[in-house]
Amino acid sequence: MVGDCTRRQFVASSLAGMGTLAVGEENSRPKAVSQPPATYEQVPKGKLGHLEISRLLLGGNLLTHYTHSRDLRYVYTLTRHYNTREKIFETMALAEAYGINALVIHTAPGVVDLLRDYRHKRGGKIRWIICPTAVMEPGLKEFKEQVQILIDEGVDAVYVWGVRADDLVARGHPELIAEAVEAVKDKGVLCGVAGHDLAVIQKCEELQVPADFYIKTLHHHSYPTGPKPEDLTAPYKEIPGYWCSHPKETVECMRQVEKPWIAFKVMAAGAIPPASAFRYAIRGGADFILAGMFDFEIAEDVRIINEILRAEVNRERPWRA
Repeated sequence: MVGDCTRRQFVASSLAGMGTLAVGEENSRPKAVSQPPATYEQVPKGKLGHLEISRLLLGGNLLTHYTHSRDLRYVYTLTRHYNTREKIFETMALAEAYGINALVIHTAPGVVDLLRDYRHKRGGKIRWIICPTAVMEPGLKEFKEQVQILIDEGVDAVYVWGVRADDLVARGHPELIAEAVEAVKDKGVLCGVAGHDLAVIQKCEELQVPADFYIKTLHHHSYPTGPKPEDLTAPYKEIPGYWCSHPKETVECMRQVEKPWIAFKVMAAGAIPPASAFRYAIRGGADFILAGMFDFEIAEDVRIINEILRAEVNRERPWRA
């Protein structure tokens, strides 16, 4: 978002974006979130500051229809037609039924309105961990305005968007990350920092940025469209096909980090099966796994992560949450 962003403009753009999310559903009546049967398998929880959240978190990309589907452009359209507003509500309710009690998402158009309706009209209890997408320039005017809107709406935790953090570190302005974290925490809200580039975490640790948690990519490269050796010689950039350019270095770095770690892009945007992806992330030291899931994937993903957590996990990093 470029230029001044007022509260009215921000909310208006959020509402307007629901035209995409809610095609043909304007007259849908609110439905109460049903209580899950006692037989639903539940995901274990950990602590993120004062919040108790599930080890498996619901990712927001599939709900906002941003699938990272590389050059398969039809997948975006397919997702948009499948994940209607009503289906998104069903997905969040099913996630809650399995004990997934937090959603991680960015402020794409329509998101605030969607979450508000789910919480206040549908009785949803899922926690919101949201990153503002505002441009982060000196003074952080737009960022702070979006943060205040999210706080007013009832956000549970905020984080600095990985896209912004990557860029700020690359351009030599990590101090804005620290300023952003402090601005959120001054409001009494937990604040984390996300990054695709490992340099984001390294710089934050070097500067002792008071983040409450990190959200960092982690996935192995043992899949057909994984990175080629020549890809790894260039500075970080989001090359289609992978989002964690140096997984071994990431595991080694995070071993020394004492803050909770939410690992994301663990399946390399669908290229790695969840059993392999989850096991690698947990063994690599992640405290929580963030996974984009369609409704029909939730039960199986919960079963997988529970099997991994019930087994003796061979990890060198202590649990930090």
